[in-house]
Amino acid sequence: MKRSLSVLALVVMTLMASNALAAGQPAKAATRAVTLKGEIVDLGCYLGHGARGADHKSCATRCIANGMPFGLLTAEGKLYLVTMDHDNPDPFNQCKSLAAETVVLSGPMVQRSGLMAVEVTSVKAAK
Repeated sequence: MKRSLSVLALVVMTLMASNALAAGQPAKAATRAVTLKGEIVDLGCYLGHGARGADHKSCATRCIANGMPFGLLTAEGKLYLVTMDHDNPDPFNQCKSLAAETVVLSGPMVQRSGLMAVEVTSVKAAK
């Protein structure tokens, strides 16, 4: 009986420890392939004071070139963080030269903690 209780206590403690470890790690986010159309915006100026469009192009280009994160703002007002595909950084780097322009980009979209992001795998200027 004592041995059964010891084994049961060990199993319960192991389960509690593994649950505690798992609770500290975020669940893997689901991804899905998307193709989106929108404007490349530098996040600092857009989030800070709504700056976007052709009048903001030179500033956005400078901000992005200096390392400011950038995103894609759709016509519906959804904002996606644009991230790099580590196996092919070329589309991400192309986006940098398209600041304040309307583009069509594709890649896996992921949402975590309320933030939506697209790992860009292709980009082209919109017609």
